[in-house]
Amino acid sequence: MPMSRRNFVRSVVASGITLSFTRLAGAAPLDFDTRETMPGRGSWNPAIHAAGRIDGVAKVTGAKLYASDFRAGDMPGWPSKTAHALMLRAADATHVFRGLDLSALGGALAPTALVTAADVARIGVRVPAFYEGDLFCPVDTTPLYLGQPLALLVFADFDLFDQARMALRDAAFAKFGEETAPVETPGYGAFRFTRVGGPTPEAPDVVSPVKDGWVSPGKFETAPNGKRPIWARLPIPTGQDYARVAAIGEQIRADLATHDPAVLVLDREFRTQSVDPMFLEPESALAWYDAGRETLELVLGVQSPYEAADSVAFMLGAADQAVRPKRIAMHFASCGGGFGGRDHTPFPLYAALAAMFVPDRPVRLANTRFDQFQSGVKRHAFAMRTQIGVERATGKIVAFAADHALDGGGLANFSANVATVGANAALGIYYAPKADITTYAFHSRGVTAGSMRGYGTVQTMTALETLVDEICATLPLDPIAFRRRNALATGGKTLAGNAYIVSVRTPEILDKLEAHPIWRDRADARAGAPAGVLVGTGVACAAKDYGSGADCSLGSVAIDARGMISIACDSVEMGNGIGTAAANRVAAHLGRIADEVATARIDAFDPLGLVTSSDPYRISQEMQDAAQQNPRWVPAISSASTASIGAHVGTHAAAEAARIVFRYGLWPAALDLWRVPKSDPLAGAWRQALWKDGELVMPGLAPLALADLAARAHAQNGVTAAMTHGFNRWAWSSAAFRVDDEEAWSADIDALAVRRGSGDFVRLDRSAVAFPPTDYNRIGTSYASLCGALVRVEVERATGAIRIARAYSVLECGRALAPEIVIGQAQGGFAMGVGYALLESLPPYEGGPGDGTWNLGRYLVARASDLPLHALEVEVLAPVEPDERPKGMAEVVMIPVVPALLNAIFDATGCRFRSLPVTQAMLADAIRTGAPR
Repeated sequence: MPMSRRNFVRSVVASGITLSFTRLAGAAPLDFDTRETMPGRGSWNPAIHAAGRIDGVAKVTGAKLYASDFRAGDMPGWPSKTAHALMLRAADATHVFRGLDLSALGGALAPTALVTAADVARIGVRVPAFYEGDLFCPVDTTPLYLGQPLALLVFADFDLFDQARMALRDAAFAKFGEETAPVETPGYGAFRFTRVGGPTPEAPDVVSPVKDGWVSPGKFETAPNGKRPIWARLPIPTGQDYARVAAIGEQIRADLATHDPAVLVLDREFRTQSVDPMFLEPESALAWYDAGRETLELVLGVQSPYEAADSVAFMLGAADQAVRPKRIAMHFASCGGGFGGRDHTPFPLYAALAAMFVPDRPVRLANTRFDQFQSGVKRHAFAMRTQIGVERATGKIVAFAADHALDGGGLANFSANVATVGANAALGIYYAPKADITTYAFHSRGVTAGSMRGYGTVQTMTALETLVDEICATLPLDPIAFRRRNALATGGKTLAGNAYIVSVRTPEILDKLEAHPIWRDRADARAGAPAGVLVGTGVACAAKDYGSGADCSLGSVAIDARGMISIACDSVEMGNGIGTAAANRVAAHLGRIADEVATARIDAFDPLGLVTSSDPYRISQEMQDAAQQNPRWVPAISSASTASIGAHVGTHAAAEAARIVFRYGLWPAALDLWRVPKSDPLAGAWRQALWKDGELVMPGLAPLALADLAARAHAQNGVTAAMTHGFNRWAWSSAAFRVDDEEAWSADIDALAVRRGSGDFVRLDRSAVAFPPTDYNRIGTSYASLCGALVRVEVERATGAIRIARAYSVLECGRALAPEIVIGQAQGGFAMGVGYALLESLPPYEGGPGDGTWNLGRYLVARASDLPLHALEVEVLAPVEPDERPKGMAEVVMIPVVPALLNAIFDATGCRFRSLPVTQAMLADAIRTGAPR
């Protein structure tokens, strides 16, 4: 089967270019892997005694870890001097671009190199499909979007760069001609999700995405932002699959419009705003093209290292011979935050281009905060209409319909995916027997929107949970009782028509919310409010999927003869604590925290010899069945660190590798030390062994220290290291491997290599491989975690000033691998939710971030004074069973905070707000006029 563009591994040629990867370590003569491996052998490791993070010491002591920390002089073997690149971007997307005026850069300030659309066309640069659109705006065309790059300027040193930047700061460097309409392009995606359940919960659905496939309309009509879908069924012979689903969906809507007195129907519109991820470290990269070696090296901090390497290789793979490297070496540093904004970012493409145009000179391209606002990926602004019907007698939801429109900005990015994820989440924690959701993402001249924390669900579930609160006030019903009555039950079908395959703990979450003093004492709090202060309490609950439907895990675990443990995985450290989580998950199998953990190591798994082909989302079952006959084939090799997959996916392969090292290395060593023969039934009781204080214990046998076990495993030439790969399409791949002569090892992995003693890794062929069926691509999600939030607010009647007096967040995430980090994620999610609900907003077009003038002086984020620092309680439910697998939770902890705040505001003021953010001025005006918003 032919290799696709996205399919390569280290030392395999992509687009005629050999790729290699390293995990960047830090500035010093030490090699990269040694410096970036945390905490470093011999270094103090607070995580060993559960006192902190694997990477905590390096971060708090200021070690060079992030891409923005590095200059050429920090890189062993590089020239010592760093050139600096400056990106010029369009602040106008309604006039024809006529070229540059760089007269402000006269004399010594002239750039060493100037890269424009004409230059990249001249050398044969290709644009990767994901980033379709001009890398630079060509002269005599209207910019595709605000913030589109116009040119890249390279300066020999920082002083010249800094002077040039200041000279251009207020200069009109872009010349524009006649006014035009904004550029129109096709929309990014349109989908309809319709489900009608059978007569009983167990009966087959009448229609559902899982049963009938995903459908999209084929006809469009003119709208203010290009073309919008025609959702109604049309009297034409084509598109019958869509027509059938559309007819059922329209009937659901017609039923909601019948004005049945027995059914309460609410029909509301809700709008959310564009916001910035605001990660701590703006995007930065360092690049060097060594013309003599024909090698391009890059230092990057991205959430998707495999994709970044692939995209750079494709971009340059057909370029003129003089500017086409034979080899690209990628060094991946830690990310100073991500929130999705570093997932599939075009930034590495521009860093690579800068280096190719100044060969033999290392170049640094780094965004300022102004640049990051102007160019960085944003959260989508949504316009939503939601209809919900509730039977008055029973308080049960009988039907649901919604329409979503997403502003995707200038480039497609993940807009289509965000639309589908948001739509599949539109029912939140609830069950409805009939549901119809349409969603489409359109192009606009705004800054590109894409992958950001929440991924469409915080928008749709905010609209839902505020509407649920309104239903409860209208009927009236107790808000928690209503949620309990309508919650999706274990085994119940989601909007897509499948059931979750993980625990669904909504009743426990609701019980916790109901029993908490914030909720229980809400009437007393309102009655005791000081004069001039309005007090309200709000509740909300959310379920958020984790995973993307094509997730990969690469991991290896090794133990030396002294008992020192090292871990490598392909997941990215971006503040999420993935290294600590992996170390803790492995410790459950090997008895102690690892001495070394290396993340973003997509270079470390050559022995597996993996190959891939096609697109895991689009491959047919027939193609997959044929491809998997190759024992090295997998649907995908490595995926981005996104979609809350860190604990669930990012640690999976390392945990599986640790199980193998224990079973085929440490356990045989233990039997030998205990003098238990293989014929003894005890020899097969390895699952009963436990670790206690670093020793392996079995009833009636002497405890064994890890160091002694490791030494004996090496002496016996047992398995002392393993590396594995796993693929997840809403279920894990599985296979069997012959590790020894006694039995086949079956596990949720599809590739395995082992090392015996101190030898080399040897790949083992698999048997009985089972990849998740390709029909699973119809599933919206099979994994979800839940979170509920209570918020009490105090609003000054005279000014509209709001204070969050108390808050409570309760969540479940399976086994919490690093409990303190889970708490920290919940606290950070609460703060982000507050900012989204009350403070943050970016104008979408003119006057917005695309004009390059936005910074934190204009953009408000939640500060300490906006948060209940000492009155926020976070509770994490214990796993349903001790060995429950970890669940992703980084996004769900933010989502219910937003509607809980809006519901609390209504409880305090009697005013409902149906757009974000709810500012102090809006509150003051609503209180004064008593008008719902």
